Amino acid sequence: MLDLTIPADGDERVLTLSLILEAERAKIWRCWTEPELLEQWFCPHPWRVTDAVLDPRPGGRAEMMMRGPEGEEHPIKSVYLEVRPGERIVWTDAFTEAWIPSAKPFMISDTSFADDGPGRTRYIARALHWSQEDRDAHEAMGFHQGWTAAAAQLEELARSL
Repeated sequence: MLDLTIPADGDERVLTLSLILEAERAKIWRCWTEPELLEQWFCPHPWRVTDAVLDPRPGGRAEMMMRGPEGEEHPIKSVYLEVRPGERIVWTDAFTEAWIPSAKPFMISDTSFADDGPGRTRYIARALHWSQEDRDAHEAMGFHQGWTAAAAQLEELARSL
């Protein structure tokens, strides 16, 4: 199995969100890997996700459309690099499908899940950027606020399953 070594949090190109979610890890995992569930939480409201296609395995594709309240559309095409069921999911937009390079890679997403007591999950989401400029742009777009809001939606959905 491929074991990706991710840069330390001190790397200037990394943004990290670390939370304890009040939901079972297995349910959070389902929300990450089942398209109809992912569409319900993946971006902060009033934005939404539609048309999700997920093949969570190394080399599998993840594709979706983020839609804004004013009709904005932001397609996401990516490929899974590592998938450890219930523990870790790593994907990148450096590829659009299979190993076809994207026109402008932006980041690698590395999310890990671990039990933190009954019904609680330690949730760590990291965005690793190709450049300091991309990292700064992502932070200015509201990385912490947006990813925290999406994680709250994830927690709420997982608790309802």
